[in-house]
Amino acid sequence: MDTDQIRTFLAVAAHGSFVEAGERLHVTQSTVSARIQKLEADLGARLFVRNRSGANLTTAGRRFMRHAKALMLTLEQARHDVGLPGRFRASITVGARIALWEGFFLPRWLDRLRRSAPHIAVSSEIGFEEDLMRRLVEGTLDIGLMYTPQHSPGLVVEHLFDETLVLLTTDPERPWPDDGYVHVDWGPAFHARHANHYPDMERPALHANLGWLGIQIILCSGGSCFMPIRVARPLVDAGQLFLVPDSPRFSLPAYMVFARERDASAVAYALETLREVAAAEAAHGARESASAPVA
Repeated sequence: MDTDQIRTFLAVAAHGSFVEAGERLHVTQSTVSARIQKLEADLGARLFVRNRSGANLTTAGRRFMRHAKALMLTLEQARHDVGLPGRFRASITVGARIALWEGFFLPRWLDRLRRSAPHIAVSSEIGFEEDLMRRLVEGTLDIGLMYTPQHSPGLVVEHLFDETLVLLTTDPERPWPDDGYVHVDWGPAFHARHANHYPDMERPALHANLGWLGIQIILCSGGSCFMPIRVARPLVDAGQLFLVPDSPRFSLPAYMVFARERDASAVAYALETLREVAAAEAAHGARESASAPVA
């Protein structure tokens, strides 16, 4: 049994497909099959049932899942911990969408954690939901923060707070919708609400998969996009962006995802401080929503 076999097992379990697991791991389907067959031989048990719908875990496979994640987490922690100075007693890895690192939500949390628990070393990462969920399933990520999590056995999905998406423009006198509108991908719930509110709107010519990218485009060329007011506030205060008159505000829930069974007290403490910082963010957002329009 080696780490490639375990990583491949977790990828197949996460995606329910040998083909997709191979694509995610950048190996051929035959390599995936060979690794799983070798792993099954080493364990003396069949781990997957393959059918037209993909690959499903057997009872033995579900039992092995917990051990596989623990093995990968132990390996990743060992790689990180070995090089840590002696003053650190624990380490955690946290990954999140870039928008949750912007606007000082996660940096504020990290600052609080460093001051209250200086013995915990933190690896901070940026990722999309798909990669974050895969890492959580594999056990190589302790906490993931995102907007559209998937539910997976052994993982807890916990609501943190609601973002408020507002429509911002570089030119408040320009009629909207305009040719510079950038449709930012804030997930399926946003797409549905956007379509319901603007049923006759033509497909925009400009799309962005990150709010940060949408902002860069309109600041450079002019235009508009939906952004969390938490992130946009400094640009609004500086007079670089303006609220589109009579535009809607959409709610965008933010979640944190973590393993249901966890042994590390450092992770538990990090989760608790995240809840506290998120509660303060939610309270601030409620006050801001009740205040005068951003303009």
